[in-house]
Amino acid sequence: MITFAALNAVKILAIGSISCFLSFVLTPIVTYFLYKNRCWRKEVRKKAIDGQDVTNFQRLHGEGEIKTPRMGGILIWLPVLAIAFIFLILSKFFPEIAYLNFINRSETWIPLFALFSASLVGLIDDLMQISDKGGYIAGGLSLKYRIGAFALMGLIGGLWCYYKLGWNSVYLPFVGDIPLGWLYIPFFILVMLACYSGGVIDGIDGLAGGSFLSIFGAYGFIAFAQGRIDLAAFCIAIFGALLSYLWFNIPPARFYMGETGSMGLCASLAVVAFFSDAVLVLPIIGFLLVLEAGSVIVQLICKKVWKKKLLLAAPLHLHLEAIGWPPYKVTMRFWVIGVVMAILGVIISLIVF
Repeated sequence: MITFAALNAVKILAIGSISCFLSFVLTPIVTYFLYKNRCWRKEVRKKAIDGQDVTNFQRLHGEGEIKTPRMGGILIWLPVLAIAFIFLILSKFFPEIAYLNFINRSETWIPLFALFSASLVGLIDDLMQISDKGGYIAGGLSLKYRIGAFALMGLIGGLWCYYKLGWNSVYLPFVGDIPLGWLYIPFFILVMLACYSGGVIDGIDGLAGGSFLSIFGAYGFIAFAQGRIDLAAFCIAIFGALLSYLWFNIPPARFYMGETGSMGLCASLAVVAFFSDAVLVLPIIGFLLVLEAGSVIVQLICKKVWKKKLLLAAPLHLHLEAIGWPPYKVTMRFWVIGVVMAILGVIISLIVF
């Protein structure tokens, strides 16, 4: 006789498999549309965030920028949202499959909201970039609007958790709950913005997809161990879609994730970290995001204070390419580091709970 825990595991794995399959089926349709409509940048990016030239970036990735479609992230978030609402509707008519529904107020409303909202903002940004509209580097939403959008999503998430769910503390491994009171809300916003900065990891074929794969796999495991089955299902649904994405994104990539992918993943990651009560191990599980975002911050500080670059290019993966590492070496070694750090983060989380 199947146990309750085994039934939950079947639910999570089934949802991940369906998400992967749906993304796989949708890929030829979406990529046909993207190539037919030439959904890529019409001009290579020439300036960095500080306004300086990006000669190394142009040398390493200039050609791909204007020949590879953006908006491939649609194939990550669309299957997740689709199966979430399909199972919600089907559960109303077929009670025998109601257990596959993973939408509920306390676990997945805000993660789904964050995924959809951030992905929509990213989609608008991608459309502006391929149309060469906007004021951010080579088109797209300006940085203040991107940051503003993430801050607003963080505010909504923080208010929901604080007032609707009654959460006002975070768990520190080996210490216990740390009460934050109303500061829980600005802390939620801060984590959301920090995760957004990690989106700079999207720069080499397969790098972002593989990195987020280990991160969401880790949080799915943590959520399952805590008994947050619907949250675990959400994470593994993203995991499944990312598997399909990586199948088509092995070098040379068929399409880029784009901002609609990276923004959606970053925003939902921040929310998942809070909802699994494992936000303070996020820097460990998401070590690659911290490393990449940190390299950009250090580079900007060095250029501002000492008028000199520390790295040949930022983020770090561009520097490694600039000194001669082939892209596949950067990607594979980052994947290994990401998996190791994700496992370490899971171990710490499981020890203390």
